[in-house]
Amino acid sequence: MVTINSITISPPLINTACAWASDEPQLTALFDCPYTGAVTTRTVTLGGFNEDASHTVAFFKDSLSSINSYGYSPHPLFSYIGPGGWIRSILKRSPDASKPFIISITESHATDLRLMLNAIQGLRAAQQGWASRIAIELNTSCPNIPARSPASYDPTGPALAALLDVLAEFFWKDTSLTIGVKLPPYVAGAQIADVVQTIATYSRVDPFSDTSVNPIAFLTCTNTLGNSLVFADQVEGATGEFAVPPGVGGLAGEAIHALSLGNVYAFSKLLAASEDSALRQIVVIGAGGITSAEAVARMHRAGAKVVGSATLLGKLGVAAFERLSKSVDSVLKDT
Repeated sequence: MVTINSITISPPLINTACAWASDEPQLTALFDCPYTGAVTTRTVTLGGFNEDASHTVAFFKDSLSSINSYGYSPHPLFSYIGPGGWIRSILKRSPDASKPFIISITESHATDLRLMLNAIQGLRAAQQGWASRIAIELNTSCPNIPARSPASYDPTGPALAALLDVLAEFFWKDTSLTIGVKLPPYVAGAQIADVVQTIATYSRVDPFSDTSVNPIAFLTCTNTLGNSLVFADQVEGATGEFAVPPGVGGLAGEAIHALSLGNVYAFSKLLAASEDSALRQIVVIGAGGITSAEAVARMHRAGAKVVGSATLLGKLGVAAFERLSKSVDSVLKDT
């Protein structure tokens, strides 16, 4: 069991934001699965993403790896949290359950992000107990959006700061709001240090407890590795020259496992060593190549408190989490 601000994840095994968490049947299956401790939605925008046939996924022939050209969910935020929204419906039918939803969101403009956060806060306030069953993950790292560099690729830049400013604004109005950020697989240690330094600027001292508090409660490390090229003969069922129609896409699964582990390890070490007690409380969710019980254990050894999987979910459906859960049990027994 892992507590992240106002939500509790038990067991500490989740799906990460992906195409297999897009609609009501998929979200329901993930919620009903006894081996998931929380359900993360596919990353959603305010009005929905214009998805077409060029947005797809391919699985490797020789490893549990994938490449995808997906953007964000084609469904608008309203489909998830509106009066007849899928998350609202699932929460209503399971009033005694404690499993939370992590609503993965993104927007490039602060005004639209405010609208999304206002709507999510309305859902959290709709019924007693829902505030502790809904968290927000800001996806700042999707590599498949043409002509738009993900905000967290420049950790000290104005694009990321503008989005973090909005998150902080809402958090200081309601400190029970659990907020996380999904990050890319960094290849330079200086980038990781820059992320931590940027987040640290949002810490404040709580005048009542005299302790440091930060709006960011968790970091999801990592998203897919962008600008990756895979040919059709390397994957299952592809036609044409490339695995995905655009040629390049986001690499995931076993192919990025070592890099994702390195990110989890580096973030965990930097956060734990911080003089700011608020940063030491930030939870790292490890993702990237979680395709076996051994991979789960490695993520925990690297410092992740919660582990997330997407590629294996795409291959096996929710049965993936039963396969992975044995490792979670063994890790918990050893801690």
